[in-house]
Amino acid sequence: MKISAFTYVRNGNTFGYPFIESIKSLLPIVDEYIVVVGDSTDGTREAVEQIGDSKITIVDTIWDDTLRKGGKVFAQQANIGLDSASGESDWLFHLQADEVIHEKDLPIIQQTLAENLFNKKVDGFLLRFINFFGDFNHYCPSRRFHQREIRIIRNDRSIRSYKDSMGFRKFVAPQKINEKGTKLLVKQMEATVYHYSWAKPPQKQKEKNIEFGKKYHPTDDFIKDFEARHGDAYDYREYDYLNVFTGTHPAAIQQVVKAQDWEFSYDPSKNNMSRKEKVMKLLEMLTGKQFFIYKNYKVLKG
Repeated sequence: MKISAFTYVRNGNTFGYPFIESIKSLLPIVDEYIVVVGDSTDGTREAVEQIGDSKITIVDTIWDDTLRKGGKVFAQQANIGLDSASGESDWLFHLQADEVIHEKDLPIIQQTLAENLFNKKVDGFLLRFINFFGDFNHYCPSRRFHQREIRIIRNDRSIRSYKDSMGFRKFVAPQKINEKGTKLLVKQMEATVYHYSWAKPPQKQKEKNIEFGKKYHPTDDFIKDFEARHGDAYDYREYDYLNVFTGTHPAAIQQVVKAQDWEFSYDPSKNNMSRKEKVMKLLEMLTGKQFFIYKNYKVLKG
């Protein structure tokens, strides 16, 4: 069994992405790691080179900054990584630059993939997410963030990154822009993605959010409103509710966690939950299930 991993990153240092920690966390169980590095000016490419692992292949790209709708540039970069993976690989693991795998889950991933190697009904696997918010001690378990998403797919070139690379779909003709594709048939895997996109110093978070917004807004007009709401630094007030994290962070990122140099204070009374979301939270507390969440996949039973 052969496993390839792929990711993409551009100016990862500038915007506080733990891309090096992300890559290192998955390296032990993959046969190759494709790192698609966009035209960066902050030493991102050099940092990847310095990992010094022969499994890593760097693919250089230039981002199309005119793609300012729906985050399409992210799917474009993901698909470059997907297409660069070895045709001999059985599985492709897409780990984004702000996502890290815990070492305790590596054997689970290997075992599950081996057990399903010849089960062609399985297009991919759904992994659980812990979405850290504000700092490394709080996470958002609500419907606001995806709690599960596809991160492992079978090496089938009809499977492509979908919309803004949050998931995947199968296409008859991937080159056709208007084809919606079909949802993948997936199994749930008992492994977790530790997602650190919202665990940054407030100033760094603000810069990242503005840059991210440029991939979804047709002009920079949104920045003025963003500045008015947040001031000099992101104030982390856009949450509904958070939980305290009581587990352990992956070994690959523990030095980053220990180096935290900002304070985040969680005040449950300052949530921005709508009446609908309060009802949804109550239903979740009563049933243990989240209702009416978007699912870009179909879960196989058994």
